[in-house]
Amino acid sequence: MSQTNLQGPSPHAEPGESPLRDLEAVVRSRTPLIAMESGEEPLIVNLARQICRRQQLKGYRWTITEGLVALSAEDQPTVSVTTSIEVLQFIHDSATRSIFLLLDFHPHLKDPIHVRHLKDIVLTAAERMITVIVAGLNLKMPDELQSFTVNFDLPLPTAEEVRGIVIDVAGEWGARHGQREVQTTNKAIDLLVRNLIGLSTMDVRRLVYKAINENGMISESDIPGLMKTKYELLGRDGVLTFEGDTASFAEVGGMRRLCKWLEVRKHYFLENDTGLLDPPRGILLLGVQGCGKSLMAKAAAGIFRVPLLRLDFGVLYNKYYGETERNLRKALSMAEAMAPCVLWLDEIEKGLGAQSDDDGLSRRILGTFLTWLAERKRAVFTVATANDIQILPPELVRKGRFDEIFFADLPQPATRESIFRIHFHKRSLDAGAFDLPALVAATEGFSGSEMEQAIVSAMYNAHAQGEKLAQQGLLAEIHATRPLSVVMAEKVEALRQWAIPRTVPCD
Repeated sequence: MSQTNLQGPSPHAEPGESPLRDLEAVVRSRTPLIAMESGEEPLIVNLARQICRRQQLKGYRWTITEGLVALSAEDQPTVSVTTSIEVLQFIHDSATRSIFLLLDFHPHLKDPIHVRHLKDIVLTAAERMITVIVAGLNLKMPDELQSFTVNFDLPLPTAEEVRGIVIDVAGEWGARHGQREVQTTNKAIDLLVRNLIGLSTMDVRRLVYKAINENGMISESDIPGLMKTKYELLGRDGVLTFEGDTASFAEVGGMRRLCKWLEVRKHYFLENDTGLLDPPRGILLLGVQGCGKSLMAKAAAGIFRVPLLRLDFGVLYNKYYGETERNLRKALSMAEAMAPCVLWLDEIEKGLGAQSDDDGLSRRILGTFLTWLAERKRAVFTVATANDIQILPPELVRKGRFDEIFFADLPQPATRESIFRIHFHKRSLDAGAFDLPALVAATEGFSGSEMEQAIVSAMYNAHAQGEKLAQQGLLAEIHATRPLSVVMAEKVEALRQWAIPRTVPCD
């Protein structure tokens, strides 16, 4: 195993050229007000400092604790500027050819006096070459300032930029601990970089430092722990979460047609080197509840051997009412940064189904999602699951949005036998001790999840009596169960009658 030594300082220590170039273009266009919704204050300050240097502008940052401080020592204000009103007055009265970075200002955007001060500034900002950047989390600019404001989103670091951050942090760690070099291997660095894509610059730096700080080196054994932390970070807002237990082909009972469909397209998703075929885009999974749609979303990631990200439209719609489109764009951007990956859109009808009482929100979400489906550039395979396709808009389910629409029907006898064997194996039960044909016959009309729950309930009853699960006890539990195909027979049959002639069966 070849050893590589990391040492600093890194040539990539400065911000990446892309966000620097884009932000500089906005400043040069004489934009008076820029809103940056981000918590990456060090990166934003560094960007502002570089732009000031390149454009020969003065630069200042204001925080509630330090007041107004110049980005360069020679530009320090000659008077003390501490409060939010004082900094606005300073900008209005005496500033020229300057960038002002307001870092703790977002609470004041609800105050009409502060808003009026800002409006007075921006009305004369262009002729004095002044740009005010307001940065912070949960940033919402007031309506009075919207026409003067450009919203600037910081892109997530690219693979090259992540590698630069790794080198930079290694150099900092070595200098701090009296160690010139951090030992690693090329393979460990490649794995680390690949698995840190999708995180912010600040989070990347934190995880790299964590990996190095444990033993002064970066090794392949660090990756699982870092990945666990990464997916916890991804799930902070509860909209986009990482699913760790992706199912392999062997853990899927039935679904043979769908699994074969995925296997055929696996190579073209990961390495589309022919240039003749478009990479697979995704599938829409319709089915009876409990018949394996969620399992197949996990199996798709397992077959492709890529991470699985889950986007819950129900949580997105309810948690962020009024900000749903912005958060959806953020989640989709995060998925692209994680590419290659599988994006599981769970219960898609909850977010994109026709709603009559949401003031057009569902239509706006649909427009945002369809735009992303048409314009995405990265390898993100979408698996959308739905229980009721008839409430989905036609423009979503037409050919071209998804590669295929599959239907997960109630399992047939051979599939039910396979499901029993899988669950017996998972629970260390001997399938040979059971009369499988009798169990298969008794579970006609059961979904896979109802079969599993019958096994679990029968095991509880057997353990309560100090016995092992046996055929008679399992059959008794099955006979006591009323499956969904009986409880809601009309709805299930209507779904099957609609789907069977219009979709491709999973099995």
